[in-house]
Amino acid sequence: MKLRIGIVVIAAALCIQLRDLRWVVGLLAATLIIILAVDIVEEIKIKRQIDELISYITKVQDYSSLPEMKKISEGSIGILQSEIYKVITILLEQYAMEHNQKKYMSDMMSDISHQFKTPLTAISLMNELLMSEDVSDEQRVEYAGKIDAQINKMTWLIKNLLTLSQLEAGVLEMKAERANLKELIRDLSEPILIMAEVAEVEYICSIPEQITVKVDSHWFKEALSNIIKNCIEHTNPGGFVKISASQNNLCTTIVIEDNGAGIKQEHLPHIFDRFYKAGNSSHDSVGIGLAMARQIIRVHDGNIEVKSEVDKGTKFTINLYQSRIN
Repeated sequence: MKLRIGIVVIAAALCIQLRDLRWVVGLLAATLIIILAVDIVEEIKIKRQIDELISYITKVQDYSSLPEMKKISEGSIGILQSEIYKVITILLEQYAMEHNQKKYMSDMMSDISHQFKTPLTAISLMNELLMSEDVSDEQRVEYAGKIDAQINKMTWLIKNLLTLSQLEAGVLEMKAERANLKELIRDLSEPILIMAEVAEVEYICSIPEQITVKVDSHWFKEALSNIIKNCIEHTNPGGFVKISASQNNLCTTIVIEDNGAGIKQEHLPHIFDRFYKAGNSSHDSVGIGLAMARQIIRVHDGNIEVKSEVDKGTKFTINLYQSRIN
C-alpha cells in the first residue's frame, strides 16, 4: 500500500510539471502499469507465503516433532505465521503430555498386574485346598492364615501404589512445618530398632540437636524409614547402619550409610525406579520403597544421591535446600 501511494504521489507531481497532454497521458498509463505489476508481484508473494504455511501445517500432521519454519518477518502473513507456530507448539506439548500420561497409566497397570499375579495365584490355590473334603481343621486354619497374609500384602501394595502415583502426579498434599530433625528421626526409630536388633545390625544415629527442617513430618519420616530399612535389609549380622546430618546456609544434608553387601554399579542408576529389584534384593521385596522415598524428597524440593561399592556398603545422601524450605 505504501509503495502504491508513493508511485501515485510521484506521478501526480510529474503531471503538474508537464504541460504536454501526451506526456501526461503516457505517464498516467505507465503509473497504472507499474501499480498493476506491483499488485501482481504482491499477490504472487502472498500466495507463495500461504502455500508455505499450508505445506508447514501438512508437515506437522505427518511428523511427531516440530519441523522448522521459514521465517516470514513482515505484514499480516508474518503475524499469522507466528500465531500458527504458537498454536502448533502448544498442541504438540499437550499431545506429548497426553501420550506420556497414557504410557504412565499403561506401565502402572502392567506393573500392578505383574505384582498381583503371585498373591492371586496363591489365594486361588489355597481356596481350592480349603474346598477339599480331605483337609483337616488345622490345615484349614493354616490355609486361611496364608490367604489372609496374601490379602494383607495386596492391600499394602494397593495403598502404596496409590500413594506413589499421587506423588508422581504431584497431587499429594504436603503440610510442611518446621521440625527438629533429631526428634523426627527418634520418632521413626522405634520399629527400626527392633528390625535392626533382629538382623543383628548396629543402628547408629548421630544428629546434632540444633538442626531443624521444614517438612511434612509424616511423609518425610516415611521416606527416611524406607531408606534405613533398605540399608538394614542389605547389611550382614555384625554390620552397622548410620544416620548423620549437617546444616549450613545452603542446605541440610542427611547421610544414611551402611557397611553391607553394596550395590553393583549397573544397578545404581535404576534403584529408585518403581518395582526395580537389584540382584541381592530380598524375596519379599516389591521394589517401591526407594521410589517412594525419592518422590517424597523431590516434593520437598530436595534431592537424593547414592554411592555404593560391592562388599563395602552403600551411602545415601539427601539434600534439602535452605532457600527453598525456609
